[in-house]
Amino acid sequence: DVQLVESGGGSVQSGGSLTLACTASGYDYRAYCMAWFRQAPGKEREGLAALGVDGSVHYADSVKGRFTISRGNAGTKTVLYLQIDNLRPEDTAMYTCAMRTLVSGTPPLTSSSYTFWGQGTQVTVS
Repeated sequence: DVQLVESGGGSVQSGGSLTLACTASGYDYRAYCMAWFRQAPGKEREGLAALGVDGSVHYADSVKGRFTISRGNAGTKTVLYLQIDNLRPEDTAMYTCAMRTLVSGTPPLTSSSYTFWGQGTQVTVS
């Protein structure tokens, strides 16, 4: 089974930076993409950034310039990162990563496009 485990959230002050991580295991796809979403209380889930296995990247317009998505490895596991710079109180939300198979094309930012989800990590900016 695919497992996605987020980490790196916490309480930070405005203007600071944070790097979130999502460790993926249990998948058996050669072509896939992963993405970061967030959901603040009372708001809908928002797609932030997506990364294809071929390196293609898709950012939401609202986060371009402050958010950076990247990927690394931890042994046999893939780790998806999200660096957030110049944090603002409005960035306060539960941040969740997701994964889906993707053969080609721009990795999507719609939550309905994704099959597997992590539990999320909370980011609070004050």
